[in-house]
Amino acid sequence: MNESWVVDPVFQMRHRFWRDGDVQHVETVVEPGGGVSPHVHPSMEERFVVHEGRCQFLSGRTWTEAGPGEEAVIPAGTRHAFRNRGDVPTRIECRATPAQSLQRFLEDAAGMSRAGKLHKLGLPKPNGLLEAAVLVESYTDMVIFGFPSPPRPVQKLIFPPLARMGAKRGIRAGELKSLA
Repeated sequence: MNESWVVDPVFQMRHRFWRDGDVQHVETVVEPGGGVSPHVHPSMEERFVVHEGRCQFLSGRTWTEAGPGEEAVIPAGTRHAFRNRGDVPTRIECRATPAQSLQRFLEDAAGMSRAGKLHKLGLPKPNGLLEAAVLVESYTDMVIFGFPSPPRPVQKLIFPPLARMGAKRGIRAGELKSLA
């Protein structure tokens, strides 16, 4: 297990990672009020186990709450999110299969967050638009963003040219984690 934590101040959480074959494990501590916006992993299943506290999970259009020892399974292709609406941190573990590029994506998103390039809901600030476009385009096979991000047809229209512009300026996926 990677003992160092990757801190994401915008989403109010921290992660550490380890792999077991084709399973990416992500231990996440979500502070009160923290969580992630709705998104879809087209070909990755996520199994979340709550170890401490309580966590709310969105699967499709339904929110459920889980406590210690309880699990939430998100099939590939399902819109989902999670959040901590309690008053104490919650610790969850995600087992993502296949592992794909989840760790690199979370590290890059956290780097953008620490660098002040994201708003609370995860939308890019003006100073982070090119980085966000590179992030979206680089990981589009692994994650598709839902509301509050622009609708998918709009994303397909605006992000590719912005990502090309970002690449010309030296912005690269896998390096965003080092922004801050």
